[in-house]
Parts: sequence; structure tokens; C-alpha cells
Amino acid sequence: QVQLVESGGGLVQAGGSLRLSCVASGLTFSRYAMGWFRQAPGKGREFVAAVRVSGGNSTYYTASVKGRSTITRDNAKNTVYLQMSSVKPEDTAVYYCAARYTLAGGIYYYRASEYSYWGQGTQVTVSS
Repeated sequence: QVQLVESGGGLVQAGGSLRLSCVASGLTFSRYAMGWFRQAPGKGREFVAAVRVSGGNSTYYTASVKGRSTITRDNAKNTVYLQMSSVKPEDTAVYYCAARYTLAGGIYYYRASEYSYWGQGTQVTVSS
């Protein structure tokens, strides 16, 4: 049974930083592309960042977080991270990690419909 468990959310002041973690179990983590999405109240689920199977610099970000966010993965720990700095009130949302099995190591996935497994989410609230 695949499980994704996010942690690291909470209340952060604008301009501060946060680090979200997502631990995966029940899957061969190194064969899964990983992504972070978020959903603000009254809005749809929005893509934030993705990392390919190969990890490293194989990352992709939505424009609103690019330059102040870093997604990384540690295949030895079955964990994907999202580091965000200079956070803004508009970053307030529930953040979800997602996983998708792939044999195509060179592809990014940024549509929610492309992911098979989801965590329960972690709330991030940025105060102004």
C-alpha cells in the first residue's frame, strides 16, 4: 500500500522560509517522479514543483515560486523536500506531494491528473 506523508507545514511570517518533507512508503521510490502541489481556499489544485526520477538539477517550477523554491529528493530516505524562501501571503495553502511511476526518467509531470498517488496535505499559512 502506497503512502505519502507530508510534514513541515505551519505558520510562517512573510519573508521567512519553510521546508516541507514527504516520506513515501510502499513503492520503489527511485522509479517515481515526484511533485508538489498546493490548494488555497476556494481555488483549484495548483502545480508548484516537480523533480524527475534522476533528481539533481532535473527540476521544474511554476513561475510564481521559481527562484525562491527548491525541490530535492533523497532516494535513500524515500523522501522529497520542498524548500521555500521569501514566502508571501499568497503562498498560503495546503501543500500536497504526489508520486507517479515512470520508466521515462527524462520527463517532468506538472498536471495533477498525471500523478497516481497523493499525500494528505500539510497546511502552510503565511502571515503578513
